[in-house]
Amino acid sequence: MKNATGVVNEKSSILHLRQILSPPTILFNRCTGVSGVTLHHPGEYDELSDKKIFAVRSVIMKIAVVGTGYVGLVAGACFAEIGNTVWCVDKDEAKITNLEAGLLPIYEPGLPEMVAKNVANGRLHFSAALQPALAQAELCFITVGTPPRADGAADLSQVYTVAQEIGQLLDHHLIVVNKSTVPVGTAEIVRSIIAQELKRRGQENVTFAVVSNPEFLREGRAINDFMRPDRVVIGTDSNEAAKIMKELYQPIVRDQHPLLIMDIKSAELTKYAANAMLATRISFMNEIARLCDKVGADVNRVRQGMGADGRIGLQFLDAGAGYGGSCFPKDVKELIHTGRKYGLEMAIIQAVDQVNERQKHYLAEMIGRYFGDNLAQKKFALWGLAFKPETDDIREAPALAIIRSLVHRGATITAYDPQAIPQAKVALTGCGGRLFYAENKMAALDDADALILVTEWQEFTQPDFAEMKRRLRQPLIFDGRNQYDPVGMAALGFEYYCIGRGYCV
Repeated sequence: MKNATGVVNEKSSILHLRQILSPPTILFNRCTGVSGVTLHHPGEYDELSDKKIFAVRSVIMKIAVVGTGYVGLVAGACFAEIGNTVWCVDKDEAKITNLEAGLLPIYEPGLPEMVAKNVANGRLHFSAALQPALAQAELCFITVGTPPRADGAADLSQVYTVAQEIGQLLDHHLIVVNKSTVPVGTAEIVRSIIAQELKRRGQENVTFAVVSNPEFLREGRAINDFMRPDRVVIGTDSNEAAKIMKELYQPIVRDQHPLLIMDIKSAELTKYAANAMLATRISFMNEIARLCDKVGADVNRVRQGMGADGRIGLQFLDAGAGYGGSCFPKDVKELIHTGRKYGLEMAIIQAVDQVNERQKHYLAEMIGRYFGDNLAQKKFALWGLAFKPETDDIREAPALAIIRSLVHRGATITAYDPQAIPQAKVALTGCGGRLFYAENKMAALDDADALILVTEWQEFTQPDFAEMKRRLRQPLIFDGRNQYDPVGMAALGFEYYCIGRGYCV
């Protein structure tokens, strides 16, 4: 048996550990990941499979997380899940009141249960004021929004406001962690703002470090991505901060997925470069899909042939209606802006952005070619409003562009989405009396001239096609995610059009 900071590989050793470790101790299952993260106090131990290997950590950190949006709420809940004491802070008092009542501002599978459990266990707290959270924090994560400005640059005003407030309140050593997606050089500005506030207060002797720790969470899979990360990137110029950040992430970093320590600017750029690469793969494949439609090839077959090459792989090579969400569009535009700021034209990234904007209209253009430009007498059903399944996020969603385009031509649309209808009602107020919402997917089809499928929710993958035919005016589908087999749809009596498979208008 190894000591309490080592690795335990025998059940009898783990049984002994529960008697010698101070509560709470985290036993993290390196074999199964998330499901193995369990808090154990003396007397709470359940038998574990002797095939498991556990890393043991007994350090509890006190953490403030400023911003309870997507990144902040997931990070705060997950840090609490691995045993830390976490204060999630947001100046929106209504949001804090809702969070305390168990009402979350976002949809993310598994998050409500994780938040509720850690609130009940006393590890997760919410506050509308920074002071009580900061008073006891060893680390303060900045996770506020950085929305794009008109010129494509990230709006960092919320980040700077948090930095200023930290400087106004700080009275002990603190590690300030930028987890918001921010451009290169932001950590230096945050450091300067805090230092200026400390100097103004005559508190120059109070020390702090600023760290870059970008997030790589996928909406709909955020908890899994946080608890089983491909990598954790930490940018710092402080050995002490690096050591503490390593300790913080130790329970969730597996041996084969590294924790990478680097300089701050490289860490800041890594997030943008990663998202831009993924966006590039999507736009590249969408352009190949357009070519497939021209020449009569099948983009799915092309994808298989490409992806079989180990240097390429299959991920993010699905053709469709374009990418959306809060990350790819914003980060691509910020990377273009950063390049221009330093005198560099980011030609590839600019093309990625242009291809994606064009792709969002591809399905609407196809519908226009089928029915003609005047759609005043046409009614369409639309399945999927969120930019991807398992989220209620409609920011930059292809569905928004499609709906606006068709409504502009006079069409009437009845839309359905399992989660995103409330958000769509706010974003699409300009569509007047031509946009309606259905309570379920089948109700949206009633008397529609065609179905437009935009988001690949699981419930859309195997619908009752016979029922669909009965509800539609004509069995016609425009599929923006290539969900169905064209030959099979023809056999079922559907006229079916999709992207990049030779079945287009």
